[in-house]
Amino acid sequence: MKDEVVSYCLLDMSCVDIQNILKKTDAVMIPTGSCEMHGPHLPVGTDTFQGIEITRRAAKIAGVPYTHQVWMGYSPHHLREPEKGMGTITLRASTYHNLLYDIAKSLIHHGFNKLVFVNNHSSNMKVMDPIMRKLRYETGAFIMVTNLWGERYLGIIEDLMDGPEEETPGWHAGELETAQVMAYDERLVRMDRAIEAKAHTPEWIPNEFAKKDGTWNVAFKGYEYFYFPMEHNEFAPHGIMGNPFRATKEKGEKTLNRYAEYLAEALEIIKKVKVQIKVREFTDHA
Repeated sequence: MKDEVVSYCLLDMSCVDIQNILKKTDAVMIPTGSCEMHGPHLPVGTDTFQGIEITRRAAKIAGVPYTHQVWMGYSPHHLREPEKGMGTITLRASTYHNLLYDIAKSLIHHGFNKLVFVNNHSSNMKVMDPIMRKLRYETGAFIMVTNLWGERYLGIIEDLMDGPEEETPGWHAGELETAQVMAYDERLVRMDRAIEAKAHTPEWIPNEFAKKDGTWNVAFKGYEYFYFPMEHNEFAPHGIMGNPFRATKEKGEKTLNRYAEYLAEALEIIKKVKVQIKVREFTDHA
């Protein structure tokens, strides 16, 4: 069929394809990730690969298009020392704001009214809120951000994880992330280099404070009321928190599918929302 959708990625479409899909839906997804060190066994594109795979699968179910992935994000704490070759590419907060703003304004200009940012890097959230609010206040567009990952809150994939809570199965380069990269492309995972590791309190923080995972919060007398801006290598020198040896490709497939199906259900509801755009044209585009 001449108008059959081959791909829901806008980068794969011609202007005619985009015009046709706008007749069916005014929603679009923008997958965001990062390029950062994920231990010796996973690629620096781990977060990006997870995000694009969830987006791609959800798009096929819900019939909602998506942009090419924004593969770099806000990762200053993963940069590490000069000349170490860790591979992290991080954007300053102001750069990231401008990048997301220009992408969103371009999409709204073309006729998309509902923007769903499929974010797969938790630290992006530290700087995304101001630009999401600016876009909503300025244009009237429907703005939503999804955080379909594990970390402390495993949510709908908890029953698929084998590791106990103290093993932090949803954290950096551990059970969940290793499994999902296996499902994305098993060739990218080097289990011969993998190790099991846990987070610990950085040396410069007094011993009375305790740290067990990747948040910047630490516990004092059992309560987490304190925040420290830390470098990732200060509490996870190997870049790993968890047990990657529990990962399997099958587990990765199941978690990706469950996230994608969940997102697709939400998209079906969002597609019905009526939106009144206040400012459509992207005038300040040069």
